[in-house]
Amino acid sequence: MIAPADKAVLRLAVGLGLAVLIAYGLALSLPYIVCLMAMVVLCKPGPPIPPAKAVVIALLFAGLLVMGVLMVPLLENYALAGVLLTGVILYALFFFGIRTGNPLTMILVVAFTLIPVAGVADQALVTAISVALAVGIAVGSLVGGFSHAFFPDAQEPAAKAAKPPRPSRETASWIALRGTLVVLPVFVLALTDPSFYLAAIMKTVSLGQQAGSTDTRSAGRELLGSTLMGAGMALVVWFGLSLWPNLWMLMLWIMAAALWAGARLFRVKATTFSPSFWNNALITMLILLGPAIEDSASGKGVLAASAVRVCLFVGVALYAWATVWLLERWRASRSEALFFHHS
Repeated sequence: MIAPADKAVLRLAVGLGLAVLIAYGLALSLPYIVCLMAMVVLCKPGPPIPPAKAVVIALLFAGLLVMGVLMVPLLENYALAGVLLTGVILYALFFFGIRTGNPLTMILVVAFTLIPVAGVADQALVTAISVALAVGIAVGSLVGGFSHAFFPDAQEPAAKAAKPPRPSRETASWIALRGTLVVLPVFVLALTDPSFYLAAIMKTVSLGQQAGSTDTRSAGRELLGSTLMGAGMALVVWFGLSLWPNLWMLMLWIMAAALWAGARLFRVKATTFSPSFWNNALITMLILLGPAIEDSASGKGVLAASAVRVCLFVGVALYAWATVWLLERWRASRSEALFFHHS
């Protein structure tokens, strides 16, 4: 009898391997974004997304893509108003995700931040990213259903675990503010050089979500540690792939990385790190590997470009850590001042 956590690890590894095979085998546009979106869907707890719910998510996603495209002229002609409106929408998305507990919120935040930045650079890039995001969700749902068919969860209604309580509106509001302040400055920076900062945007969104679930004491280890762990995993996969570079080896190496990290993500192997640490490490690995494969195909220096990306990601993680620390210090001092005022 396979334990539920073991099945979750196997579903992640098999699903991600199939996503790599589809994205790179069919030479889809921006295949690493397809794999990233598929991974987010595969990490969603519970059964695979049913068709009716997938349609609702697709409609919501399409609406957000249209809104992101409409933000482009606003950002080009009225930059301050565009950035402020972006901040408000990011806050609303983070708040919605925290209150509902929906892990797919990350896809919405990625879409809304990537599309305007890409639109400022090149309208053709908007189409490519939109297609990659949409195909990623579709591929994630497809491979999720396939892997669930092979490794289904036992149907035991009486053994259903109680859902964790939802955060209060005040707590959700504070966490959403932290996430917004982590993402927004990098979003503004990306507008200056969209092609260079696209990968950083995706990394920052994952950090923004992770920053909301960590406390000040463990923020450095969570945010910076998971970034370095993801870079290390990407390096191992890259050197393994260089021994025999073909599609099948890419699929197998990523499946091996997913098995190793997934065992820790789903608590098959106990570690001192939280599940969000391993989730963010996997995301970082995919974000680093994808552009490296594209650089190799175009004849660019892979190691130099990857080193720049790692340094950028580390800088973003340090900024997220500093933001969490400063906000928590400010909140604590404000609470103390209110306490002494009332006493």
